[in-house]
Amino acid sequence: MWFFGTGAFAADCLRHIVKHVDFDLIVTNPPSRAGRGLKRIPSPVEKTCDDLRLSVLHSSNVSEESILSTKLSECPPGAILVVDFGQKIREPFLSTPAWGCLNIHPSLLPEYRGAAPVQRALLNGEKVSGVSLFRLVDKMDAGPILLREKMELGETASAGEILEILAEKGSKLFIEGVECLCDESCVFREQDSEIASYAPKIEKQEAECRWTDPSRDFVNRVRAMNPSPGAYAMIEGKRLKIWEAVLHQYSGRPGEIVGFLDGCPIVAASNGSVVLLVVQPEGKRRMEAAEWARGSRLKKGDILH
Repeated sequence: MWFFGTGAFAADCLRHIVKHVDFDLIVTNPPSRAGRGLKRIPSPVEKTCDDLRLSVLHSSNVSEESILSTKLSECPPGAILVVDFGQKIREPFLSTPAWGCLNIHPSLLPEYRGAAPVQRALLNGEKVSGVSLFRLVDKMDAGPILLREKMELGETASAGEILEILAEKGSKLFIEGVECLCDESCVFREQDSEIASYAPKIEKQEAECRWTDPSRDFVNRVRAMNPSPGAYAMIEGKRLKIWEAVLHQYSGRPGEIVGFLDGCPIVAASNGSVVLLVVQPEGKRRMEAAEWARGSRLKKGDILH
């Protein structure tokens, strides 16, 4: 069995699955360069491999990597698990392994195909999502499904927290899927592309919250943008990042502070209001919203704009 992965979701899946599966090969993207001095930043999968003392192979384009093509032709794996990899997988990788390339996708396919399924589900106010184990084909997230599991999204969990849960659920699906493929007790089922929906990646400008938004949309955006890129509202020309917020029933003019809950400001939206719980003023650290409100000397009736 081989593993191809790069991002945080892939790293979480790998951490769960290696308790049950010994991968013969783990491939991730090469370190990126960022920050002062262009410091070398390894991928989350590489960091996890370092923690677990697993060897890893770098590749920025597996389909053109001759060493991988040779390994594939000489000793093909039973399957390649591809998760949150950031590269398009092409032939002969798609069809050479006996079970092909399997993928753990954090949505109930064919819903929310694409790069940001959990974030888009939260933005759309979905109550239920889930995770799918399916076989990769040449078309994005369109391959036949082996297993799926639903999950209630709740009222407060962030996208990051939901992805951590779905990584664990998806890893269990993968173990279950391998077992049922071995004993031939399950089969792949084609997706109904007529009902497919798509989840393109989040653009930075989508992170702005406006007090004129309905309160539920405001809170959904805060949840969807946590941990990246982080939702924000503009106040006196500066960004206030909002990491946690919940709904409240008070009403008022959009942006008006209509009360406090344990020191946290309750701010009116276009209908209802939101309680700011954790914020981060521009250029400062993340803090409890009550601390920010005290430091800013906010009082009932003030307007945030």
